Amino acid sequence: MESIFHEKQEGSLCAQHCLNNLLQGEYFSPVELSSIAHQLDEEERMRMAEGGVTSEDYRTFLQQPSGNMDDSGFFSIQVISNALKVWGLELILFNSPEYQRLRIDPINERSFICNYKEHWFTVRKLGKQWFNLNSLLTGPELISDTYLALFLAQLQQEGYSIFVVKGDLPDCEADQLLQMIRVQQMQRPKLIGEELAQLKDQRVQKTDLERVLEANDGSGMLDEDEEDLQRALALSRQEIDMEDEEADIRRAIQLSMQGSSRNMSQDAPQTSGTNLTSEELRKRREAYFEKQQQQQQQQQVNLPEQVSHPWERPTTSSGVLGSDLGDAMSEEDMLQAAVTMSLETVKNNLKTEGK
Repeated sequence: MESIFHEKQEGSLCAQHCLNNLLQGEYFSPVELSSIAHQLDEEERMRMAEGGVTSEDYRTFLQQPSGNMDDSGFFSIQVISNALKVWGLELILFNSPEYQRLRIDPINERSFICNYKEHWFTVRKLGKQWFNLNSLLTGPELISDTYLALFLAQLQQEGYSIFVVKGDLPDCEADQLLQMIRVQQMQRPKLIGEELAQLKDQRVQKTDLERVLEANDGSGMLDEDEEDLQRALALSRQEIDMEDEEADIRRAIQLSMQGSSRNMSQDAPQTSGTNLTSEELRKRREAYFEKQQQQQQQQQVNLPEQVSHPWERPTTSSGVLGSDLGDAMSEEDMLQAAVTMSLETVKNNLKTEGK
């Protein structure tokens, strides 16, 4: 559809876009349409002056703004009609008594001009196919023959005024080309407002990606290459997964520590009504470690091969934690060792119960 001329909306110059899209070229400018509007204003003033320049109606007319144009770029149907007369074209209101008298099928027409609330746009046949050339669209919209009548009826229901363009339109490249071929449209064009909103969303997503990169490498530099952007997202997701995994590990350790505390309180001799000194606590830990180590060695006798764990604490030549080593260990280290051995004991007990 590259050969089809399609002016997109600028300001409120929809009347200009409507005419140029109809004629398929830059035939009219705002200056030329303004000149036509001023000419119409002067003709109306002269008619009003015929009733007397001192009349109340004439003074009221002079005080009113132009009905043919305004500062935003809007032009009236009279301006459009006079502009088309230059090309020998005439506008007839669609479905008016005059049009109904002709009993013409819309598909046999060549073009329509539609208006609603000061917005103008063209629907035109190019070659053997119909196109919606609304300047508010990002490009021409293909309309099938079967959908044309429904499309026009829908516009009327929405309050549009539809005019049939009568006369021979000037030749254009798109019409000549589409006489020989038919086009297909895989995706309909969006409204310009929708496209702008989509571009805004893309800019927001790009800013979010920049923050991701800053959080990962601190460089603050964003590579425009799509592969680097995808890599940044992957790194961000990996960080989130690692944080979740670390949280799960901390919860598991906490539960294990609670279980180990209960086991230690069951195995250790109870001393009610007294507070244990640090020396007594150390000796009880040593006794507990020794008992757990002996149980583990007995259970590993029947295993074909012993699996070493890099997180196990080193032992003395007898295979039991010595008192000197216990002295050097901090409470946190001893507690971690207790957690590890408690987990091993639970595993071995489950294996024994399974047998």
